[in-house]
Amino acid sequence: MPHIITKFERADPADVKALSKFGSATIHEAQGRSGALSSRIKPIHRDMRVCGPAFTVVSAPRDNLMLQLAIHYAKAGDVIVVSGGAYEEAGSFGDVLGNACVAKGIAGVVTDTGVRDTQELIALGLPVFSLSVCIKGTVKETLGQINGDIIVEGETIRPGDVICGDADGLVMVRKEEAARAAKLSQEREDTEADFIEAYKSGRTIIDVCNLEAVLKAKGLTTDL
Repeated sequence: MPHIITKFERADPADVKALSKFGSATIHEAQGRSGALSSRIKPIHRDMRVCGPAFTVVSAPRDNLMLQLAIHYAKAGDVIVVSGGAYEEAGSFGDVLGNACVAKGIAGVVTDTGVRDTQELIALGLPVFSLSVCIKGTVKETLGQINGDIIVEGETIRPGDVICGDADGLVMVRKEEAARAAKLSQEREDTEADFIEAYKSGRTIIDVCNLEAVLKAKGLTTDL
């Protein structure tokens, strides 16, 4: 297998657009509580959102050679996802590479390592999700792989799968399941909107969520 694979199937752009309307938690719940990446990986600013096909990278800890090559080969709309050994004590991505991403139209960067120059990245408007923020530098020494299956904090991600993220975290959707996940996410949002309207109208949680029979079966007691 070559170090760099450029030809792979990405999720349908229409499905990516449909998923981009939903929050990460909604998508996670809608697709059967699956696909959530580690809660340790968070955006560097709470307003950042990302949704796009994964452009996967394996890099050695404290080495950003393959990340730089990924930026070179990625296409507009891709989300670069780096598996770098969950190494927190290195800033493998900063404002210089961030500008390179923006110039190419890359949708965002996700890494299980650290990043730096966060104020500049925030001003740049590039969505960046990382395991840590660290000022320590990296080297460019070790070859890895681009666009093979990777594991990020226990979750397997394939090139072209959809990565969606916001202030709450990140979720992965299999590219072949993207249309279904978007449909289920819309259904979940519609149901939750009905719940909210019911609460606003004065109905109780026990009533709306049909908890009375469940609580009776469990033998719940109160002092009422």
